[in-house]
Amino acid sequence: MASSGQNGTMDETNDGQKKSGTRVFKKSSPNGKITTYLGKRDFVDYMSHVEPIDGVVLVDPEYMKDRKAFCHVLAAFRYGREDLDVLGLTFRKDLFLASVQVFPPLKDQQRPLTRLQERLIKKLGSNAYPFFFEIASTSPASVTLQPAPGDTGKPCGVDYELKTYVADSQDERSHKRNSVRLVIRKLTYAPSAPAPQPVADGVREVFMSPGSLKLEASLDKEKYYHGETISVNVLVDNNTNRSVKKIKISVLQTSEITIFTKGSFSCSVAELSTEEGFPIQPSSTGFCKVYTLTPLLANNRDKRGLALDGKLKHEDTNLASSTIIPDQAVKENLGIIVQYKVKVRLILGFGASDLSVELPFTLTHPKPIASPTPSRATIATESESDQPVDTNLIQLDANDECYADKDDDLIFEDFARLRLKGHDIDDTEA
Repeated sequence: MASSGQNGTMDETNDGQKKSGTRVFKKSSPNGKITTYLGKRDFVDYMSHVEPIDGVVLVDPEYMKDRKAFCHVLAAFRYGREDLDVLGLTFRKDLFLASVQVFPPLKDQQRPLTRLQERLIKKLGSNAYPFFFEIASTSPASVTLQPAPGDTGKPCGVDYELKTYVADSQDERSHKRNSVRLVIRKLTYAPSAPAPQPVADGVREVFMSPGSLKLEASLDKEKYYHGETISVNVLVDNNTNRSVKKIKISVLQTSEITIFTKGSFSCSVAELSTEEGFPIQPSSTGFCKVYTLTPLLANNRDKRGLALDGKLKHEDTNLASSTIIPDQAVKENLGIIVQYKVKVRLILGFGASDLSVELPFTLTHPKPIASPTPSRATIATESESDQPVDTNLIQLDANDECYADKDDDLIFEDFARLRLKGHDIDDTEA
C-alpha cells in the first residue's frame, strides 16, 4: 500500500495474484441519495500546473426529480477555532472557489471524460455524472497549524473542501442530509531545477582582541525531501584571544501569516548542541566538522502552531512543505507562507557576543511516480475499520476490449466515518 498521507496513488494489493489497483474514494450523503467518487485526496502542484480534480457523483433519480446537484471546491484560511464563531461571525476567509452543476448536466459545462470517469460511469451506470475542476498554481497550498492538546474542531490553517449537495439553485443553503463534504489537499512539489548550494559566512570582531572569529557553513544541497537528513559542514577560524565554548545548530521553520496583519512565527524542528571538539582555543584555525540533523514531525508533536501539510482524518502527515511563490502570485492570497533555514551559532560564553549564520533551504515532496494508464478493472469496497478485504468481489465485463489488461484493479474505499445509529454525523474532518 502507499505510505500514509499519499492517498490516491497507485496501490499494490498482494492478494496472491499480485494485482495492482487504483484506489477510488467514495462517500455518501446521510440519506444515501447521492454518492461522490474521487480518485485521490492529494493534488500536486507542479508549478506549471496542478493536477485536476475529477470524479463522478452517483444520484438517485427518483429522489432528484426536479432537484439539482451541485459540486464546488472551496479553499479557505481559518484563523480561529470553530467554537469561537459567535453572532454569525466566522474566523475564516475564502481564498478560492469554483462551482459546477452536476445534475442535470449543462451542455456548456460538458467536457471530454477522463479515463477514471469513463471507468466509473461504465461500472456505476447512467445515473453517475462527472465533475472536473482545475486549480490555479497561484492558489494556496494546504497548511494546518498544529493544535494544542485538547483543542477541538477544525484547526487553523488553509484547507480545501470538495462539497456535493442537492438544492434548487447553486446559492441555496445546503443541508447535511443530502450533501457530501470531502477534505482534500493541494500539495507542492518543488521543481527539479538545480539551485545553488547554500553557503554563508560571518566574521565577528571580539572586544579587546587583536583578531577576529570567522564562521563558514554550508549545506550539501538546497532541496531536501521530507525525512531526509541534512548535512551541515562547519569551518571555524578563531584568531581572537577568546575560546569558543560550543556550537548549536537548529533547523527553523518560519510561518508568515499574510492575511489582514502580517506576522511570523518561528519554531525549531530539529536541533543539536554539542561541546565535542570544543573549546576552540585562541589563535586556532582550521576547525572543520560535518553535523547532521533530520527535521521530523514525530519529534515535534507537542509544539502548538507548527505548520504541517494539511491533515486528513485518521492519517498522519508531515511538516509543511516550503511555499514556492509563483511570480504572478499575490502573497496575501497564499494564506500562510512556510520557509526553512538552518541556523549555526558559535557560543563564546560570558562577556562576548555569539556569532551565527543562517542557511535557507527548501523542504518538499519527491516527484510523484507517474501512474500507469488505467485499464480493465476489478472493483472492491474497503471498510471503515481499515481491515484488508478481498479485491475480487465484483468484476467488470470481461468482453470490454477497451480494458484489455487483466492486472489492474479499481478499489473503492469509504471516505466517510462509520455512522452510528442515534448519533449525529460529524463532518468536521472527513
